[in-house]
Amino acid sequence: MTIEREWSGLEIAIVGMAGRFPGAADIAAFWRNLVDGVESIRRLDVEPLIALGRDGAEVRAPEFVPMHGVLDGHDLFDAEFFGYRPREAEGIDPQQRLFLEVAWEALEDAGYDPARYAGLIGVFAGSSTDHYLYEQLHRNPAALARIGAFQASFSNQPDHLATRVCYKLNLSGPGVAVQSACSTSLVAVHLACQQLLTGACDMALAGGVSLTLPKFWGYRYEEGMILSPDGHCRAFDAQAQGCLKGDGVGVVVLKRLADALADGDHIEAVILGSASNNDGAAKVGYTAPGLDGQARLIATAHALAGVKPDSISYIEAHGTGTPLGDPIEIGALTRAFRGGTQRTGFCGIGSVKTNIGHLDAAAGITGLIKATLALKHATLPASLHFRAPNLQLDLPATPFYVVDRTRPWPSDDAPRRAGVSSFGIGGTNAHAVL
Repeated sequence: MTIEREWSGLEIAIVGMAGRFPGAADIAAFWRNLVDGVESIRRLDVEPLIALGRDGAEVRAPEFVPMHGVLDGHDLFDAEFFGYRPREAEGIDPQQRLFLEVAWEALEDAGYDPARYAGLIGVFAGSSTDHYLYEQLHRNPAALARIGAFQASFSNQPDHLATRVCYKLNLSGPGVAVQSACSTSLVAVHLACQQLLTGACDMALAGGVSLTLPKFWGYRYEEGMILSPDGHCRAFDAQAQGCLKGDGVGVVVLKRLADALADGDHIEAVILGSASNNDGAAKVGYTAPGLDGQARLIATAHALAGVKPDSISYIEAHGTGTPLGDPIEIGALTRAFRGGTQRTGFCGIGSVKTNIGHLDAAAGITGLIKATLALKHATLPASLHFRAPNLQLDLPATPFYVVDRTRPWPSDDAPRRAGVSSFGIGGTNAHAVL
């Protein structure tokens, strides 16, 4: 890759990545869907949901929205490949099975065999709430008897997501489970970067996974809450009323940039800087986003990255498409950017949630992978369902415009740079500059 500036020694290279998302069994399919403007949301038939144990009155109610970002093949696992007996594999949270497979795929994409790598490899990752233990195993006495109650309970604790990968792939760097709600996987990336810079490991896997059992696909719409009334996410649009759940898993392989260059790695993108913070109490409620906290976070990430705001030409936003969240996010971004520029309308903004739904603990890594692919292919994929801006955003007065169609991303004799945001319920935020 062409070096466009003096490196500080604090940069982190993305040297491999893998993922599975709604409508996409791998990264290549995911990118094709993004470029083609595909919305990978599935409308569900009510009768199969009832057969799975869903209450008939609930799913037939007018408020029920039979939509979900379905991850196909979530119930498949190559147990023999990882040395598991079928009974052992049956007891493991499917989120942990998926993450283990994709972690292997990410290392393979990076070109590294952990058995032959001389350095320390760490794992930093988080998962969503596990429904498998109580909704599947405890409701199936025969399965629970086969597995054993202790083994079933132990195999479904989120604490073991990262360490399971360390054990099965023989990785001896730090193995840390991360939990910060929707920002989990981008916080995991930030922590991985910090551990690399301190020398705690020489390579790191970072990411997240979120899987909803089919029994819980679809949802009941409640006015004023985060879920949309029709199963579509319209981030930053005047008609935006929320988002919906999607399932997926993503992992990136990270190394210190100096090491990646010296080792001849294929570099997908460079993380110039990242930051994480919490909103504290400066917001209307515990579950609400905080403008001050987000603005401080983004300004900190810019400072750590050593970049001026007007050198960033795309933001992969948290972008839930809620009447409360969208104005706060644009307001915080604008405040952070105004610390270095008064220009307007030069930075594109979009949200992958319009394509696949909100992946909860895997949302941040999904946004990071999308931004990395956009940098790699010099293309900005469309943010879907955008027709007219939410007037509360006052977009013409901000540095931002919504990327409403897929378009080239020229460099204009300067490096392409992107920001990626992820904000968690409870106020833990993360932002990275690529």
